[in-house]
Amino acid sequence: MTASNRIASCPNRIILDQISDKWSLLVILTVSEKPVRFNEIMRSIGGITQKALTQCLRRLERNGIVERCVVATSPIAVEYKMTSLGRSLDKIFHTLLEWTNENIEAIEAAQREYDIQSSRPAG
Repeated sequence: MTASNRIASCPNRIILDQISDKWSLLVILTVSEKPVRFNEIMRSIGGITQKALTQCLRRLERNGIVERCVVATSPIAVEYKMTSLGRSLDKIFHTLLEWTNENIEAIEAAQREYDIQSSRPAG
């Protein structure tokens, strides 16, 4: 079995897809700081729809990464916080965020170069 076949058939792939998709990383980084309410997460991330955030939070909750907590206030509120399993992602995700911050200029330069090269006629 080739490496690409092992990766394609790997059961971990589903989990990797669910914790590293477009919104999950941003939600995890937001919730990792402190327990937050739904609308606070939406404002913090920006650009995410209510439906997408709801689906993302449910998926992360199902995977044991975040926990939905009912807060006994008036009116009753719901907050999301990291579980201990979710906390184990902190270092990994913050390292990834640091890497993107450190390399954003090089990435943008590579994107510009690629766009210039791909817009030229072939041959």
